[in-house]
Amino acid sequence: METVYLQGTPCHTYGTLPAVGEKAPCFNLVDSNLKDIRCNDFFGRTVVLNIFPSLDTEVCAASVRRFNKEAAELPNVSVVCVSMDLPFAAKRFCTAEGIKDLTVASAFRSPMFGQKYGLELVDGPLAGLLTRAVIIYDPDLKIIYEELVPEITSEPDYRAALAVLKHEK
Repeated sequence: METVYLQGTPCHTYGTLPAVGEKAPCFNLVDSNLKDIRCNDFFGRTVVLNIFPSLDTEVCAASVRRFNKEAAELPNVSVVCVSMDLPFAAKRFCTAEGIKDLTVASAFRSPMFGQKYGLELVDGPLAGLLTRAVIIYDPDLKIIYEELVPEITSEPDYRAALAVLKHEK
């Protein structure tokens, strides 16, 4: 169990975030067109999992915009933005924002995603949603970066994540 905060109120997760050096758990999510997305779809690529509670908040939306602009343009990098948002909401957001260079993925059919990655909130006002984190794994599915953002309303450390990606290249 991890502890994160929502505007200072402690919230807890189911399990713990996988550590750098561990193999990334495989996943099965749903894209904005209701098609399955699996970890194998990104075989041979470095993957950024940008995980957050909902696109309906400014901080979550900002992280999608930032990774779309800076990480998705790097060679051999796929960015997957994961939340419990319904695929229709993700599609509407991406269309309105002109987001085209990353994959939005919903875990609404896959509660095991939040549990395998230790990111499902089990208490607090956002219980049942995913907390904010960034996980990067290399083409061999080895985790090379992880950040569990301690305050859910804060943005992740983009500079650190991007530095890892640029070093990988």
